[in-house]
Amino acid sequence: MCGIIGIVGRNNVHVNQLIYDGLTVLQHRGQDAAGIMTDFDGQFRLRKSKGLVSDIFYTRHMRRLQGHIGIGHVRYPTAGSSSRSEAQPFYVNSPYGLGLAHNGNLTNASELQVQLTDNHHRHMNTSSDSELLLNMLAVELTSHSSNLSIEGAPHLDIESVFGAVTNLHKRVKGSYACVSIISGYGLLAFRDPHGIRPLIFGKREIGDQTEWMVASESVAITALGFEVVRDVQPGEAVFISTSGHLFHRQCAEEVEASPCIFEHVYFARPDSVIDGISVYHARLNQGDILAKRILEQWPDHDIDAVIPVPDSGRIAALQMADALDVPYREGFVKNRYVGRTFIMPGQALREKSVRRKLNAIEHEFSGKNILLVDDSIVRGTTSAQIIEMARDVGAKKVYFASAAPPVRHPNVYGIDMPAITEFIANGKSIDEINTIIGSDRLFYQTLEDLIEATSIGDHPPNRFDTSCFNGEYITGDIDDAYLEQLFNSRNDTAKEESSEDDEIVDMHNDTAD
Repeated sequence: MCGIIGIVGRNNVHVNQLIYDGLTVLQHRGQDAAGIMTDFDGQFRLRKSKGLVSDIFYTRHMRRLQGHIGIGHVRYPTAGSSSRSEAQPFYVNSPYGLGLAHNGNLTNASELQVQLTDNHHRHMNTSSDSELLLNMLAVELTSHSSNLSIEGAPHLDIESVFGAVTNLHKRVKGSYACVSIISGYGLLAFRDPHGIRPLIFGKREIGDQTEWMVASESVAITALGFEVVRDVQPGEAVFISTSGHLFHRQCAEEVEASPCIFEHVYFARPDSVIDGISVYHARLNQGDILAKRILEQWPDHDIDAVIPVPDSGRIAALQMADALDVPYREGFVKNRYVGRTFIMPGQALREKSVRRKLNAIEHEFSGKNILLVDDSIVRGTTSAQIIEMARDVGAKKVYFASAAPPVRHPNVYGIDMPAITEFIANGKSIDEINTIIGSDRLFYQTLEDLIEATSIGDHPPNRFDTSCFNGEYITGDIDDAYLEQLFNSRNDTAKEESSEDDEIVDMHNDTAD
């Protein structure tokens, strides 16, 4: 999971600060690395590195990032690796000069690697599937462009751009929401035919000129003072010329909107609207429906208070307290300088991080029967420790509720969930999970209820990607061999070895700021 942004501003007005501000709004989508690329007088200006947005860009970098067109990226490493070389955006110099930032995961990356190396003689400098996607776009643009020459300026028309994206959809599988700079021509944004990863665009009028913005979430658009126009549709491409003119076309032959439902469970900010669905209201619905299920199963419950696991469990917990007619209480104080624990490699590191991340307020627990509410349970590491923390400060009984169903299958579309053997729900019943995490009673959302809770708005999709809950992979290309390869890259031992290798790579590639 990553966050992307692209802006076409007014002529002679640099967009570097806007992109920086937009990336800070999208920081929740990735804290591993960040980058900004601008196009200025036919040259790409690029700054990217490991770390948070605020730690990477200094005044000297911002002054150099000139240009009225630019893209940005915040990275979350899908396979757990953390090398500086895989920070985005990436770029290639042919044709035209292309830069690209990508959110998602290609499921046929191995096949694309062979095609690009053997058939198109293109060199890959990293193991990132985003670099493969960039080079495949370069191949398609080259084949669709007319009058390419070294001496003269190559000609590019809008038909060439849309034709390249059409062919790209035929060759690339998986999830991808992308923004790309075509040097001297404009900004290209496109989304996979299933619309698995989110992408939205907006505009603002300043004088007689229009500025355009594309981003992963609507909150980045509104926070920067732009007006949301609409989502980029699954399979659609949007091209904004350097002069600020927008063109769009459906480029996929077969489209089946199937956005990732986990965006509404955990990843997206609650103040975002994705594919017409308010994340905030979806999470309220998740809490309401789950509370009603609890009342059906346990009408004479003895819950004294509902306490959320901050932050993503908070909205569901608010609605659950209301529906259960019990007090809502804040029982944990969060240290906001510790990252999301379930993406950290190594069990020992995760366990240490949970204790550093949360601290319990004794008064809200002592002598009470507490219902803790979290957005989901993946490994169970966090859940078990939070339950233990509640007991340590005097909770009489600790019940636990997950606003999402049991996570039993790997996510292959850009969320770094662990190896399947590390899922607490793998091969276990809810009673067995309850025993392992140490709760007095455990409640899970059903998948049917989660879909119902999220199917809101004027035109909700007919289908969501729910593969991590039911193992149904919407791209239709996931087999046992792929899942085995995924397991080998995602288990903790592999991630720890990868992290050690990345440290060596970074030492050899370390460059002056």
